[in-house]
Amino acid sequence: MRAYYRILFALIVLIATNIHVKAEQPETLKIGAAAPDFNLLGVDGKKYSLKSFAAAPVLAIVFTCNHCPTAQAYEERIKKLTTDYKSKGFALIAISSNDPKAIRLDELGYTDLSDTYEEMKVRAKDMAYNFPYLFDGDDQKTALAYGPVATPHIFVFDKARKLQYHGRIDDVEKPTGTPKNLDAKNAIEALLANKPVPVPSTKTFGCSMKWISKEDGVQKEKAGWAKEPVTLETIDEAGIKELIGNKTDKLRLINVWATWCGPCVTEFPDFMTMHHMYRGRDFEFVSISADSPDKKEKALKFLQGKFASNKNYIFNVEDKYKLIEAIDPKWQGALPYTILVEPGGKIVYAQQGPIDPHKMKKIVVENKYVGRYY
Repeated sequence: MRAYYRILFALIVLIATNIHVKAEQPETLKIGAAAPDFNLLGVDGKKYSLKSFAAAPVLAIVFTCNHCPTAQAYEERIKKLTTDYKSKGFALIAISSNDPKAIRLDELGYTDLSDTYEEMKVRAKDMAYNFPYLFDGDDQKTALAYGPVATPHIFVFDKARKLQYHGRIDDVEKPTGTPKNLDAKNAIEALLANKPVPVPSTKTFGCSMKWISKEDGVQKEKAGWAKEPVTLETIDEAGIKELIGNKTDKLRLINVWATWCGPCVTEFPDFMTMHHMYRGRDFEFVSISADSPDKKEKALKFLQGKFASNKNYIFNVEDKYKLIEAIDPKWQGALPYTILVEPGGKIVYAQQGPIDPHKMKKIVVENKYVGRYY
């Protein structure tokens, strides 16, 4: 009986291991294979399957996402493929298969959006997508069936929905570059002309797929934040003016807040999200507490509870009007107050009162000192 249970346990471990490996890197669909069907929700609220595109002589399926810099770099080229060949019946769809719960904040350094369905709707609207954008991130069944390696990864099918090309769109990542090999375009043109595809497959470059099995990485990231030291230093008028002068090479986001300010406390986690998203780029977040100097311990305790490992300061005198003038003479004095300062001291954003978190992230990532691409 014990031998039976040992064998049973070994089988369970083997099955679990195989499932894990499959989830980590499913086999990529082979050239000549039939397109696996799907039933996915688009950002327009409609459900799509292969049947939805039955009339198209050529169908391209691009596995992509919101957050990946490479995926963002190819958005306009994907739109152009759709526009260039739409009159010939060509159809293109994009699928986001990333599990939003498996994406660490430090993987969002090149974007203002993660990969939830709601954020997909925002990106599709912002970029005026001219193709269906479908969500597969809940169970990833479609990605597991097709086996994309990275985002973006394009699969091109003929009229019979047999795979004739998969891999890169072209060989240059940056939108400003000039590709030498237009592999996806060549494949589409060949199929529309009923000719063999010159190069059936290529490697693809981009961000790795965020499989469900990676969800524990998010928890490990959060656990790491708790180990980072949190400090609060006093600062005087001269120190604040030096901060505003920003002699670094980083884009500097400064938030003036206080523990007694309800809106300040409510929005502070949004700044922590941005800190953890962009701190690996040419960006830094700085907080300045407007609490009285004798409330330093209270302010520090608050910051520790928010894992605020960024630079934190507290003004060293009671006179808040000196603080206002040192920060920005245009500031009328209401908290919270937020400014974005480029290297050299140019204030490119100022907001009295709570910020719009998404708007703020978009301003940061689209600033020339940060950017969406490598």
